[in-house]
Amino acid sequence: MTIDERKIQTTSVIQNLILENRGKLSVSGVLDVLSFDDQVVIIETELGLLTIKGENLRINKLSIDTSEVIVEGDISSMNYSNNKNIEKSKGSLISKIFK
Repeated sequence: MTIDERKIQTTSVIQNLILENRGKLSVSGVLDVLSFDDQVVIIETELGLLTIKGENLRINKLSIDTSEVIVEGDISSMNYSNNKNIEKSKGSLISKIFK
């Protein structure tokens, strides 16, 4: 696949991941937070599931209106996945709050 073909296949969705000193991650284009604890945060984004792993993780900011999440802690990895059905069965953070 050439670079031109990849440009055609990309969507008009713009998503930013800003990692500061492996301690603060700002994510835009967030649809929902599916699961979180102090070692793993799973976020549904417009480009697929984003899994963030580390230690002492906490969600510092969650704004569905602006589609932003800020995760702080000792971040060791970030991974995208296209399989949205695996974690949906657990229920999202938003659905737990408004239950």
